[in-house]
Amino acid sequence: MNVGIVAQKGNRQAATLARDMRKALSKVDVEVRFDEATAAALDRSGVPVETFHECDLVVSIGGDGTFLYAAHGSDGVPIVGVNLGEVGFLNAVSPEDALQTVLEEVAAFRDGSQTIRDVPRIVASGDDWEMHPSMNEVVIHGPRRGHGGGATFEIRVDDSVYSVGHADGVLVSTPAGSTAYNLSEGGPLVHPGVEGLVVTEMAATEGMPPLVVSRDSTVTVSVEDAPSAVVVGDGRTRRSIDSPASIRIEPSDSPVRLAGPTSDFFQALGKLD
Repeated sequence: MNVGIVAQKGNRQAATLARDMRKALSKVDVEVRFDEATAAALDRSGVPVETFHECDLVVSIGGDGTFLYAAHGSDGVPIVGVNLGEVGFLNAVSPEDALQTVLEEVAAFRDGSQTIRDVPRIVASGDDWEMHPSMNEVVIHGPRRGHGGGATFEIRVDDSVYSVGHADGVLVSTPAGSTAYNLSEGGPLVHPGVEGLVVTEMAATEGMPPLVVSRDSTVTVSVEDAPSAVVVGDGRTRRSIDSPASIRIEPSDSPVRLAGPTSDFFQALGKLD
């Protein structure tokens, strides 16, 4: 069995826990691989996180950003999230319980009793391109954020026009992402049990309110009156496109797979204060 471990970069506690986890896993004949940043912190050899899809289990140690980084490279592989005291909507395991939880997941994998939960992702595409699936959000904005950097956006939900006007950009988020960038742009909190997507205009001149639509909807964002636009997925993948252009945001057929215990959504909300 192979387990990939990603520790929050620059966090000594995360690196120490990653080291202790490797020792515990080696005692039960599990091969461990670290991403390159974690390996450097532990003075060991590492591999690109993009190779983690070859693992049987991935462990993320840190906050939601670390989890998204781990998920980016581990398509289809169950992930256990260890929370180091941050907001941690995606990380349900405390540092004190981390070693035992991971060992239990290893045992469950080996005897076929592992319980996995799928978390939906969305994907942005154009006529001749498609981005990596996003767990939190897809953002389409003008050449730059701020004064003079916006564009005219038309937003369609399936075949119906929802809004047309000038804005800095448009953000489409999953329920998991509603607590992140979406919230900072005035979008609503959405419980993870809701099967929907959130459409939020960013600094719109005369925009419509944020809208929650069916998870199966296709949101099409057309960009005009700007030389170019930028499409960003989960704050990590970026693509510049010429304007005018239309970008489709749809459900991905590749969800993130979660292993281990679930987090308490409302308890995690308390850390937003």
